[in-house]
Amino acid sequence: MKFYVTTPIFYINAKPHIGHVYTAIAADVLARWHRSKQDDVLFSTGTDENSQKNVEAAKTANQDIAVFVDDMADTWENTFKELGISHDFFVRTTSPEHHQAVTALLNLIETHGDIYLGDYQGLYCEGSEDFVNESDLVNGLCPNSNKPPKKITEQNYFFKLSNYRDRLLEHYQKNPDFVQPESARKEIISYIEHELADISISRQAQEWGIRLPQDSEHAVYVWFDALINYLTVAGFPADEAKFKRYWPADVHLIGKDIIKFHGAIWPAMLMAADLPLPKKVFAHGFFTIDGQKISKSLGNAIDPIALAKEYPFDAIRYYLLRDIPFGNDGDFSPQRLLDRYNADLANGLGNLVSRTLNMIEQYWPDYDGSGDTPAQVEELLATVDPQLNQLAFDKALSAIWQSLTWADERIEQTKPWELAKAGDTKALQDVLAQLFLTLVAANEKLGPIMPKTHVKLEQLLNDRPIKKPTEPLFARKNRL
Repeated sequence: MKFYVTTPIFYINAKPHIGHVYTAIAADVLARWHRSKQDDVLFSTGTDENSQKNVEAAKTANQDIAVFVDDMADTWENTFKELGISHDFFVRTTSPEHHQAVTALLNLIETHGDIYLGDYQGLYCEGSEDFVNESDLVNGLCPNSNKPPKKITEQNYFFKLSNYRDRLLEHYQKNPDFVQPESARKEIISYIEHELADISISRQAQEWGIRLPQDSEHAVYVWFDALINYLTVAGFPADEAKFKRYWPADVHLIGKDIIKFHGAIWPAMLMAADLPLPKKVFAHGFFTIDGQKISKSLGNAIDPIALAKEYPFDAIRYYLLRDIPFGNDGDFSPQRLLDRYNADLANGLGNLVSRTLNMIEQYWPDYDGSGDTPAQVEELLATVDPQLNQLAFDKALSAIWQSLTWADERIEQTKPWELAKAGDTKALQDVLAQLFLTLVAANEKLGPIMPKTHVKLEQLLNDRPIKKPTEPLFARKNRL
């Protein structure tokens, strides 16, 4: 089977922070999980470079815009590589391949008569580069940027989005899981029913960006351009074999602030071009830091590279996916990270590994790792794959940790050291095998979520004769 998973592409007017990496981690888990099942995986991420935000950031940096986006794209790609994000394709919207895809899709849409020239009069939010309605504003400010919109009047090209209201609603009715979670699905259906209108797809005043093939005096509106990246990655239009192999995408992972684009505009664009729709769009919640929105002005944006020097990145992955149910709003708390690290990793998994391997080395050094996984553990771990399939990462991790808790309780119930003192070799070996096989089974499920920990633990479990680790799997950290 093939599996094509995407993150949104990111504005690169600043360096990546932990909120950006959150989406990439989730996509990475899904990609690694499907690879473990021998699926044919395509995992993409990348940079949204044709934005006016980038132009302004380049001016601030006193750099040529082309040089600026090249440098920033390298920064983003290198950050993801350094953190071990296993993407197969890093797409850039300034690439010739993407330019070709945008031109091809616009030409397909135009053949259906769904593009026309008209006058736009209304509100434009420069912060989110989005046309907004008066009803979208919160206390007179744009909802995503918290900045006042500008009233503009200009001649633009429009996409006949309103023509696709009925087809979109029909698709939602026939495919109830197309947008998840349910809160996002309800929001986008309400938007389609009550607010869907033709949208501007060009900016006449914008010099930076892909030129509209119908009129080179216009630049393609950045959001219209950006959505097409998913086709670019899949080989559209030049590589027909690749496109047939990977399209449609199996899941688009996005933040809930861009659900309108992915849940309504993007499927309508594909309908207009007679192309298949993605199978699922999953919108995760907003991300805050200690209860505050991530903001450069507040100075609270967390550099993921710097954080990964304080904690193993697997620990950061664990904390984010365990503490914040995917799809809900979440708060990143350094104290919660420390607490999770010490309680669940150092005192939990790490301590169980150390105790188990130490007892086997002491009481049964020639154990070959054979036997059956305890039934209770098998039952718990059988839920992990279905939870990953639903993107319920927190529940998948909870099931894995319940199996580790079972092992800890088994130690306290049986007291292997007392069995050894009493000479009850059969009972001693039975419980040690149960503990060892629980670790083996749990580690198999941990692979996609905590890949470096998985490799390290696999090496320990495969070591013969079995030896106690010379250093802890997770060293306990002092309080903040």
